[in-house]
Amino acid sequence: MNRTQKLVELLPEGTQGILVTNGRNQRYLTGFPFDDGFVLVTKGKSYLLTDSRYIEAAQAQARPEYTVMQMKGTRSDMFRTLCEENGVKALLFEDTWMSYAQYESMKKTFGEVSLVPAGKLLEDMREFKEDDEIESIIAAQRIAEKAFDHILGYITPDVTECDVALELEFYMRHLGASGTSFDTIAVSGSASSLPHGVPRNVKLEKGFFTMDYGALYNGYCSDMTRTVVIGHADEEIKKLYNTVLSAQNAAEEALAEGVTGAALDKIARDIIDGSGYQGCFGHSLGHGVGMYIHEAPGVSGGNDKPMQRGHVITIEPGIYIAGKYGCRIEDMAVFGKNGPEVITRCPKNLIEL
Repeated sequence: MNRTQKLVELLPEGTQGILVTNGRNQRYLTGFPFDDGFVLVTKGKSYLLTDSRYIEAAQAQARPEYTVMQMKGTRSDMFRTLCEENGVKALLFEDTWMSYAQYESMKKTFGEVSLVPAGKLLEDMREFKEDDEIESIIAAQRIAEKAFDHILGYITPDVTECDVALELEFYMRHLGASGTSFDTIAVSGSASSLPHGVPRNVKLEKGFFTMDYGALYNGYCSDMTRTVVIGHADEEIKKLYNTVLSAQNAAEEALAEGVTGAALDKIARDIIDGSGYQGCFGHSLGHGVGMYIHEAPGVSGGNDKPMQRGHVITIEPGIYIAGKYGCRIEDMAVFGKNGPEVITRCPKNLIEL
């Protein structure tokens, strides 16, 4: 059963279709990346609707269950005709991705067809990755790992945080990434205490240097963090780093189908708090990853749902001492056909540069 058939089976009683307007959800269903058009899935037929800029590519790349159509004339006439042909009287729409103004416009477009909020119907589908999705995520992660190997030889006392961020991004594109999963974080010295600090146009400061970044490949994200030391690591730095590493290793050793995000978070947090850093680990242990960098399931104290096959998550404990420095180490793990596996292959030993 393909994704579109699964979606049709999930349509609530009394509805006959769904209009998909979010670009990544459109790609998830059709296999075609585009950002100007619509996907209409009904219990009868399914359609990819776009304009002349994308029509040829869409016809070549879209999955066979989709009828590719070029939008002509008025949208109202087109949509009302398709709904009438497929017996659609109540249509789901992606309310979580739509402004109020867009909703009001849509009501006029569809006329007598009732519009019903879809909520997180597609996001709930995407939470559980299929094997080909996991393969794309692993491929994205391998690109990021090669970029880390490269950057270790690139860093010198004369480069800036911005230099490192840009080099990571350039090298990942060189290796085949279509972009980055998110804005690259590369912060050193006192700025490393900022979990989501912005790279500065300053030379790397002594002490911790945190690099958090990911590659986008085939529509899927990777996510990893490595913290190195610029200069010599004193005993205090070593203690902090090894505490973060111990917390991460313990959480990763506890990975199993059925474990909850809350349980994993507690394992890591107890180690950090018990080592004298209580209050210095402010964010959750991790999050799901897929077509978006942050997806379900949450790996946090608030998530009591069990991890299951198809989940892809991060494990990323950190310690941050305001105004001084901080450290985070992040791996990715997948719950695949052979059970949970940490897929990140970069070394985690303390590196001094």
